[in-house]
Amino acid sequence: MEFTYTPPDVPLNILYQDAQIIVANKPEGLLSVPGKLEGRADCLITRLQAEYWDALVVHRLDCDTSGVMIFARTKQAQGFLGQEFEHRRAKKTYVARVLGEVAGEAGRIDLPLSVDWPNRPRQMVNFDQGKPALTDWQVIGRAPGETRMQLSPLTGRSHQLRVHMLELGHPILGDQIYAPETRADHSRLMLHAETLGLHHPETGNWMSFTADCPF
Repeated sequence: MEFTYTPPDVPLNILYQDAQIIVANKPEGLLSVPGKLEGRADCLITRLQAEYWDALVVHRLDCDTSGVMIFARTKQAQGFLGQEFEHRRAKKTYVARVLGEVAGEAGRIDLPLSVDWPNRPRQMVNFDQGKPALTDWQVIGRAPGETRMQLSPLTGRSHQLRVHMLELGHPILGDQIYAPETRADHSRLMLHAETLGLHHPETGNWMSFTADCPF
């Protein structure tokens, strides 16, 4: 499954910075880190490092997803923040527009995920070998033929929100991997990392960052 990579030519959008961390709003269509294939070196971390030489990767967002990302500026901060994610202390919320009208107002999806090897980069539900994956969801808006959701992943599996919503019967609009039939009407994946909360690596204080949803 191949896609043309045409990263957006937009300036850095820095939400917060200090001596320990940098928080940025990643645009849709830009890789978080360099891709393995040729022509995919342009990404948010390399753009950041051109301006902040000490920026270090902590986590990732899918290329097609926009929103809040945090970067460390020291190895110690990187280790601390990595633990925030690994031990599920970091709290993330996403906004998604999904196909169809979701029944109910809130719920939890508990479906283990693994790579769909013959169809990479697709992921799939796999009860035998998949890793645990949990997503809380809440309806925040309704329109004809679609539903606006707030999604809170409790785990950080690859494509977790995209596959979980697909399994719920309501794929995310504009998803060229899991719902290509919706791509004609939506120029992007309708998934945005809106908030990220965690403890500051130096002070230990709880901090929360928000990037306004663009759709």
